[in-house]
Amino acid sequence: MEIFGCIFTISFVFLFLSQNVFSSTVDSIRSPQSLSDGGTLISQGGSFELGFFTPGNSNNRYVGIWYKNILVQTVVWVANPCNPINGSSGLLTINGTGNLVLLDHNKSVVWSTNSSKQAKKPIVQLLDSGNLVLRDEEDVNSETMYLWQSFDYPSDKLLPNMKLGWDLKSGLKRRLSAWKNWDDPCPGDFTAGVVFDPQLHTFPEILLLKGATKFYRTGPWNGLRFSGAPELRTNPLYGYDFVYTEDEVYYTYDLKNKSVISILVMNQTTSLRERLTWIEEVKVWRTYSSLPRDDCDKYGVCGANANCIINDNPICKCLKGFKPKSQEKWNSMDWSEGCVRSSPLNCLEKDKDGFIKFSGLKVPDTTRSWVNKSMNLKECRAKCLSDCSCTAYTNSDITGQGSGCVIWYDDLIDVRQFSDAGQDLFIRMSRSELGKTNDNIKIRVVVPVAVVGGVSGMFLLGYFIWRRCLKDRTDRNETSSKNGSQEEDMELPLFNLPTIATATENFSVDNKLGEGGFGSVYRGKLEDGKQIAVKRLSISSGQGEKELKNEVKLIVKLQHRNLVKLLGCCIQEEEKLLVYEYMPNKSLDSFIFDQNQGKLLEWSKRFKIICGIARGLQYLHQDSRLRVIHRDLKASNILLDSEMNPKISDFGLARIFGGDQIEGKTNRIIGTYGYMAPEYAFDGLFSIKSDVFSFGVLVLEIVTGKKSRGFHHENHGLTLVGHAWTLHKEGSSFGLFDQHLRESHHNLKQVLRCIHVGLLCVQKSPMDRPDTSTVVVMLGSESELPQPKQPGYFTEIVSAKGDNSPMKAEFSSTNDMSITMLEAR
Repeated sequence: MEIFGCIFTISFVFLFLSQNVFSSTVDSIRSPQSLSDGGTLISQGGSFELGFFTPGNSNNRYVGIWYKNILVQTVVWVANPCNPINGSSGLLTINGTGNLVLLDHNKSVVWSTNSSKQAKKPIVQLLDSGNLVLRDEEDVNSETMYLWQSFDYPSDKLLPNMKLGWDLKSGLKRRLSAWKNWDDPCPGDFTAGVVFDPQLHTFPEILLLKGATKFYRTGPWNGLRFSGAPELRTNPLYGYDFVYTEDEVYYTYDLKNKSVISILVMNQTTSLRERLTWIEEVKVWRTYSSLPRDDCDKYGVCGANANCIINDNPICKCLKGFKPKSQEKWNSMDWSEGCVRSSPLNCLEKDKDGFIKFSGLKVPDTTRSWVNKSMNLKECRAKCLSDCSCTAYTNSDITGQGSGCVIWYDDLIDVRQFSDAGQDLFIRMSRSELGKTNDNIKIRVVVPVAVVGGVSGMFLLGYFIWRRCLKDRTDRNETSSKNGSQEEDMELPLFNLPTIATATENFSVDNKLGEGGFGSVYRGKLEDGKQIAVKRLSISSGQGEKELKNEVKLIVKLQHRNLVKLLGCCIQEEEKLLVYEYMPNKSLDSFIFDQNQGKLLEWSKRFKIICGIARGLQYLHQDSRLRVIHRDLKASNILLDSEMNPKISDFGLARIFGGDQIEGKTNRIIGTYGYMAPEYAFDGLFSIKSDVFSFGVLVLEIVTGKKSRGFHHENHGLTLVGHAWTLHKEGSSFGLFDQHLRESHHNLKQVLRCIHVGLLCVQKSPMDRPDTSTVVVMLGSESELPQPKQPGYFTEIVSAKGDNSPMKAEFSSTNDMSITMLEAR
C-alpha cells in the first residue's frame, strides 16, 4: 500500500506539472497553464526562445525573447523592460480575462497584455517569426487575427516582417527604443519611428530622435526608397516596402534567404541605427549598414535653405538663390542660422515667380509639408505658385514618369546632395533671381532617350546633345514634356573653352596624361584650385565623336562612388571636350604591374579595390536607372583617387539595356583580349555575365600582379586563369600570390577567398558565373563557396600578332583616362 501510495503521489505530481508548468519543449501556454522562471517556450521551428533572463551585470529578471541557436544571447523583445523582478519567483500565466500576465513573488501583476476582447479559449504562442501572439483557439481566423502581439510593441530591434509605423485606425504607434544601457532594457532616449500629421496631410518619414530632438531623418518615401537613404537599394540580403494608405503607414522588410539572420538595432551607446547580420562561421554579429553615415546625415547641420555636400570643404553651401543669414558666422563654419533668400519673394507678384530645379537631393524636412498622391507635377506646380507661402514642390512618387504632389512651406531644412541617388526638387525663386546668369551654373539638357540595345540605342543622342549643350541657358529652370516620347533630364555643367585652355596651360605637353586613337587626356587646374582631367576629342575622328557622345549619355546618368565622375563638357568652335574629376593615382595597371609601385599596394588596399570595383559593377548591372554592360573592364580602365578608391572609367564601348534585358549580340567584336569572355570573343554574345568574366580576370591580376594577356606559365603553357584553376584544384592557390604580398603581412584566408571568387567569375559557361550582387555578398561574408568549374581560356589559344581569330580586331585603352584606340593583332 505504501508503494501504491508513492506511485499515486508521483503520478499526481507529474500530471499537475504537465498541466500547469511547462518546460522548454512547447511553444504555447493555455489557461490555466503557466511558465515559471527556468522554463522556456521554443517556437515550432526552433528559431526563437522565450523565458526569464538577466541582462549584462544586472541582478534583475525580465521576460524576453531571444534567438534560440545563437550562442551570444541576443534578446529581441522584452515584456517588462522597466519593471524588473527580483529573484527567480516570476510567473507567466493567463488570467481570468484571457490576458497574459507576469506575476512577482507576491502574485502582484508586474506586466500584462492589454486585449480588450476576451477569448473563449485563450492561447499564447511563440511563433517562428519571433512574434509572441495571444489568440482565441476557437476563432477560425485566429491564425491571423491576433488579440495581441509583441510585434505591435517593439523593443530596440526590428525583426523581419515587423512593422515600424502607425495603425491609423487604432492609433497604435510602433516605435523602436534603444535600451538605456547593456544592463537595463528600459527605453533610453534614442528612438525611431514614423512621423507625420495625418490631419494636415503631411508627408510621412522616419525620424531618429535623441529625446525630443531630431537626430537623423530618412527623408520621405519616394516610391523607390527613402529620399535620404541611397543605400536602400535592391540587394541580395533583404527586400523592403513602405506602405502608406488611409488605414496605416509603416516600413517593413523581409529576408530573401530564410537561413540568413539580419536585424535592425537601435544602439544607445553609439547613437546608431544598425543593420546587423549574424555570421555563423565566426559567431559574431557583423554590421551591414548603419545610420547616420556621416556629418551630412546629422539633422539640420547646415541650417535652413542650405545644402550639405559631404565631399566638399566646407560641407555646407547655401542653395542657389540664397545667401548666409550671418556671413561672419558662416565663414567661421557656424551654420546654425542657415541661409536666407538673396531676392525675397513678394506675394503681390507671386504669379511672376518661377522655379529652379535641383537634382540628386534628400528633400527637406516634411514637418511643414502637404501631400496629394493623385495630382500630377503640372498641377503641383500650379498649386504651389498660387500660394505665396509655398517654397518648393516635387513628385511624391518618382517611379516611372513620376506622380503625386508634395509641397513645402516656410524654410527648407535638412537638405543634402547625393552623387548617385536623391530626387528632383523645384524651389521657388523670384523673377529677379531667375534672370541672373552664371557661367558655372548647371544647365538642364533635356534629351529624348530610347533605352534599348543595339547601335541605334547607343548613339541616339548624336547631333542633338551637342546642340542642347549650347542652347540658351534661360530654359534650364522649367520642366518640359513632349507627348509620346520618353525624356530624361541630365544636369551637365557647361565650361567655356578659355577656362579649359587656361586650366591645361593651352593643352601643354607637360600636362598630357595619355593619348589614344581618338584624342588625348590632359591634367588641368581651375581657378578655384580644383584639379581636373580633360578628354580632348581629335577633330578628325568621326568615330571618336560617336564614342564620346555615348560616354556623355551614360556617365551623366550614372553616379556612384566607384564610377569616374563627369564634371562637365565644353563644345566650342571645333573643340569637343569632357571634363572629369582628376585621379591623382592614375590607373590600377600602373600599380599592380609595376615592380616598384606594386610594393605600395599591400593586400588591404588591393582587397578594398576589388570590393569597390564589384560595387561599381553591381550598380551598373542592377542598381542604376539603366542596365549597363561595360564591355571593356580591365586594369587600365580602373582609376584610383587620392585614397586609392577605385573608379570604373571609359564607357565608350558600353551598351545600354532596358527593362529586364540582360544580354545582346553584335557582329563587331570590341574589347581587350585577355579580359573578354569566350562567348563574346567568338560569337559576339555579351551580357552582364561577360562583364563578370572580365571582373574575375581582374581579380586574379590584382592578386598575382601578373597581366592576363600574354601570360605563359613555364611548366604548363596555361593562361593566367587556367594556371589559377590548376593550383586551386591542387590546393596550392597560395602559389599565385604576388611576391610583394608574400613579403608582407596579409589576410591569407581573405586572399584565398578572392582567388576562389575570381575563379567562379571566369567559368566557361555564363550560366555558371555568379551575378555581381552575389559577388559582393561573397566578398563580404565567410560563407562556404561553391567549387568552380573549368574556366574559359584554359590554355593559351592566341599567341602571336597577326592571328586571324575574332579577337584580332580589338579596342584597348592605353592611357590614364578613357580614350579608346584600335589596335591590330
